[in-house]
Amino acid sequence: MRDWLDSPASETQIPHRGRLWLYGLATVIMLFLVAPTLIVVPMSFSDSLYLEFPPRNWSTRWYGHYLGSPEWMSATWTSLSAAFLTTLLATPLGVLAAYGLHTSQIRAGRLVFMLLITPMMVPLILVAIGAFYVYVKLKVLYTLAGLVLAHSMLALPLVLIVTASALASYDMNQEMAARSLGAPRWKAFLTITLPQIRFAVVTAALLAFLTSFDEVVVAMFISGGDNSTLTRNMFNALRDQIDPTIASISTIMILVTSALMTAAQIFGKARR
Repeated sequence: MRDWLDSPASETQIPHRGRLWLYGLATVIMLFLVAPTLIVVPMSFSDSLYLEFPPRNWSTRWYGHYLGSPEWMSATWTSLSAAFLTTLLATPLGVLAAYGLHTSQIRAGRLVFMLLITPMMVPLILVAIGAFYVYVKLKVLYTLAGLVLAHSMLALPLVLIVTASALASYDMNQEMAARSLGAPRWKAFLTITLPQIRFAVVTAALLAFLTSFDEVVVAMFISGGDNSTLTRNMFNALRDQIDPTIASISTIMILVTSALMTAAQIFGKARR
């Protein structure tokens, strides 16, 4: 233990002993962020008709209620479909936009970049209101296509930022060498550049999926009817009644999110 405390924590040669306060602070912050999750999971196994912590009687009845409910299953399918289609749309658009801005020499490149990430700087409620009025005019309100377009708009900035960060540390001379040997630009990108930044692209795709799957504010305005999302139904159920099914759904969403992010990290380490 003493050897570890005296060993350098980084290239600055600062020992772990000098960073104990930082480790303690990080642990406190992590516990503060994780505490709600640690409460939700036990609540999902309660046998009570109301949200209860700690549970007096343990049961999986609310998981059965969720899996056996046509309404919840329909909302789950809508959310998964929207998230999958959002990933397919936002990821290639964001990657191509990042690549174009990185390789272009135009002076307005920084301005275009700021314009593309505007959706993440504007309050979501304003985005939702704007999308609602536009969709009413276009007659795509409460449709899966409209939901995918809105979620792609929200996911695109994340894909753009993650991919741009990867390209910033990538040596473009590798692609230039392939092009000098006669490879078209698109082929040089697909065979040389894309494999080099694949981990960033996979991470961006997962972020796009989770952005759509977890989004609720915009969905409250533009989804409904047969295309109501899972998060929208959860919000309505929490507002209208204290349904413990929400805790079981939240637990499943936490597990899905954690599994996807863990898979991304394992994929990244395996490919390095």
